Amino acid sequence: MNDTQTVDAVPKLTGKISADRIRMFRTPRPPQGLIEKFKRIADATSVIADVMDEMGITGAIGASVLKPTLPHACIVGPALTVRNVMQREHVYETARRQVNRMAEFEAHNLALPGDIVVIDGVAGISNMGGISAQTGKRQGEAGAIVSGGIRDVGHSRRADYPIWATEITPVTGKWRIETVEINGDIQISGVRVSPGDIVVADETGVCFIPIARAEEVAERALAKANFEFAKCLAIDAGTAVADLPSKE
Repeated sequence: MNDTQTVDAVPKLTGKISADRIRMFRTPRPPQGLIEKFKRIADATSVIADVMDEMGITGAIGASVLKPTLPHACIVGPALTVRNVMQREHVYETARRQVNRMAEFEAHNLALPGDIVVIDGVAGISNMGGISAQTGKRQGEAGAIVSGGIRDVGHSRRADYPIWATEITPVTGKWRIETVEINGDIQISGVRVSPGDIVVADETGVCFIPIARAEEVAERALAKANFEFAKCLAIDAGTAVADLPSKE
């Protein structure tokens, strides 16, 4: 499946969340060739962050905040968004009664290949575990971004499913978290993310690019990356520092 293909058929829902809480059953697909353009950018998040500054777009978050679980991983794709909150009932009561209101599995159920699950989650608690990560990998997702805790990092690494998260914890979200919305607007470290926005993540950080401006960001970032590549060639060739190109 390429990045422009749309799929009209919606799979049978899991029932983990009410259907009226799913704002879109399919994440909007990016324009043809856009994902490939972003994948061609070396040192992607740094270059894209610079371009977004020049364009007045807020959307870059460092890897000291959203920490990657897989070194050297780099992913690009449209955002499939999930919003979690704390359950109101006390955890010991919900655990006793086995009340699990987490619904990231519904997001996996709705995911198309290449989607990136982006969770506006709960701090100090796992919003995604190993079996969830393995399911996302099986569904063809590029990976996940989680504002909040995750767990079973060894499991997700073995599944080769990259995650960027603010926290790692053994504390389960099963009896603590409620998923209240899928594919609505969310906030990740102060950045607004809408379903279908382009996510670029690497070992330096994560960039969220509004889909309406993503084509221009990609073009300008590619030009900047090409200039920097030429400058690096000049450095390797022994060009004097004073003679190195200084303008793109």
